[in-house]
Amino acid sequence: MLGRWAGRSGRVGAGAAQAGSAPPPPPAHPPDRAAPAAGCARPPRPAPPPAARPRRGRAACSSSSSRSSSSSCSSPAAAPRGSLPGCGKVGGGGRTRAAPPAPEAFASPRRLLTLWVNMADNLSDTLKKLKITAVDRTEDSLEGCLDCLLQALAQNNMETSEKIQGSGILQLFASLLIPQSACTAKVANIIAEVAKNEFMRIPCVDAGLISPLVQLLNSKDQEVLLQTGRALGNICYDSHEGRSAVDQAGGAQIVIDHLRSLCSITDPANEKLLTVFCGMLMNYSNENDSLQAQLINMGVIPTLVKLLGIHCQNAALTEMCLVAFGNLAELESSKEQFASTNIAEELVKLFKKQIEHDKREMIFEVLAPLAENDAIKLQLVEAGLVECLLEIVQQKVDSDKEDDIAELKTASDLMVLLLLGDESMQKLFEGGKGNVFQRVLSWIPSNNHQLQLAGALAIANFARNDGNCIHMVDNGIVEKLMDLLDRHVEEGNVTVQHAALSALRNLAIPVVNKAKMLSAGVTEAVLKFLKSEMPPVQFKLLGTLRMLIDAQAEAAEQLGKNVKLVERLVEWCEAKDHAGVMGESNRLLSALIRHSKSKDVIKTIVQSGGIKHLVTMATSEHVIMQNEALVALALIAALELGTAEKDLESAKLVQILHKLLADERSAPEIKYNSMVLICALMGSESLHKEVQDLAFLDVISKLRSHENKSVAQQASLTEQRLTVES
Repeated sequence: MLGRWAGRSGRVGAGAAQAGSAPPPPPAHPPDRAAPAAGCARPPRPAPPPAARPRRGRAACSSSSSRSSSSSCSSPAAAPRGSLPGCGKVGGGGRTRAAPPAPEAFASPRRLLTLWVNMADNLSDTLKKLKITAVDRTEDSLEGCLDCLLQALAQNNMETSEKIQGSGILQLFASLLIPQSACTAKVANIIAEVAKNEFMRIPCVDAGLISPLVQLLNSKDQEVLLQTGRALGNICYDSHEGRSAVDQAGGAQIVIDHLRSLCSITDPANEKLLTVFCGMLMNYSNENDSLQAQLINMGVIPTLVKLLGIHCQNAALTEMCLVAFGNLAELESSKEQFASTNIAEELVKLFKKQIEHDKREMIFEVLAPLAENDAIKLQLVEAGLVECLLEIVQQKVDSDKEDDIAELKTASDLMVLLLLGDESMQKLFEGGKGNVFQRVLSWIPSNNHQLQLAGALAIANFARNDGNCIHMVDNGIVEKLMDLLDRHVEEGNVTVQHAALSALRNLAIPVVNKAKMLSAGVTEAVLKFLKSEMPPVQFKLLGTLRMLIDAQAEAAEQLGKNVKLVERLVEWCEAKDHAGVMGESNRLLSALIRHSKSKDVIKTIVQSGGIKHLVTMATSEHVIMQNEALVALALIAALELGTAEKDLESAKLVQILHKLLADERSAPEIKYNSMVLICALMGSESLHKEVQDLAFLDVISKLRSHENKSVAQQASLTEQRLTVES
């Protein structure tokens, strides 16, 4: 009658982090999903460079279309041609590239200083003149002043921006941003240029420039749209105030509508405009979950995916789309929208074309968060991503270059991530005969630690159903894993140890595999890591042993009489800093008794001080752990009560059983096995007295009417026993 309820639970994850976190409701035999320890499935984002050079993932909209600096949004708006001094009108508007330097540019330092002083004087005169012409609205004079400002900004952006801020001219720009004016595009261009500087973004917001800029997004003039998009994009860059102001003015929706209407047009001018708008959205959506959620609700994801498909030959536009995807993909709510598009096909198609490390890294940064979604995992597998990843591994495995090593790690980690999905995993397994499975298998004997790690994690993920496990054990995978562990016993790689143990733990779940793995020497191989001080390794070691001895009486008895093992278990039962290790230690301690039913095992555990931990385990928040503890304690009481009597008494077992029976929240199986244990304790005089003193009869008599028939029947039997004994 002992252990009537065994209880099963759902699948749990299997990362290294589990060892240090509160244990999940512990299942009986769930296969773990094995992920790279310490978050190695996702490539780390680079540390942000100085503010003058924007980070990957956010870009200040530059006037240059080259990729010499990561700050470029590839928009075409550059400072106008013309010599620096003076305020004369310049042809070509604000979209032409800066002309080659005049001969004066190669003059002596003294001559350059003189030129800059003259320019500074002219700039001051221009700012004064601009205040007057802005009020008079004299078109020619106004345009000449604006050209002069653009020239000054092209020569020395920061100092010119400081002078503009100090002059108070920003507030006047708001009145100049009107659709009917021929100067509107140049005003927006100036705002875009000054907003490249971090210290100018909040002043632009405070000057009231956002609302008129957003209104200009409704313009039909392409040059106005271009410069307005640049201005808003740069103001949003790394600026919470800028993003909030654009949000309040409704700018994002207008930009998304433009992208939808323009995305099918492939002429160069239109692509430049699309690039600027994508850059604006990229900066707008960065590091702000609420704004990202708004963009998702506005339908930005399908629009950007369509853009990527149509304009995949445009490097600048593609880069903007990728960074925007990277920003949005981190949000869980985006995954469903991404899954409803052909993003997987487009990304894999783009990935296959890339030969530069930086470009592939950008795509990786999008793939990693997207691949956390099971539907997208399958789409990526079907689109051929795995073949790309395997090719990268083959190309980079022997390289000692830092970039190649990083790319090898990213590719192999992403491979493991794709295997976390049930459908994608099974598709790649192909009955154990698939090319992908065979290639991954070859990583395990490799001399490359990253490939050893990825190979072991992949096997752990393939081993998530009985059919796969049985096939792999029958085909010698256990021996490969044990060989791998042997290579990492002394000062070995902890992540590889953790991964290999994860794989063995999952392979040991099917009943038919247990005896095969025991006879192959898995127990001995695992016990070599008993001295490990690393919680992730301890956690998987314990889980592997517990799976191996399930319903294996001989193995359970052999391990249960191993004094070193039992003493280590008792030590780990007190590892309060590592709840996962503590929980697994308790469970293995209980399992040794339950599966062996051996007096020698019980004596070893009593002598090692394990009884108190089993009693504490009976109070666990997880019903399955409570039940396992009660069954083990009942066996102790039935087989070796005299040996364990003092320890049971000092652990206050009787008081704990009284609380469990009196607590209405206790599960039926807990009440049932508590009453079985009470009856078994009656053979001890001291424990019997404790039962009588706590008036158990009152509590148990109420359970005779329990809705669960088994509990009600056991209550009647227990009541009779207590009445007779009293």
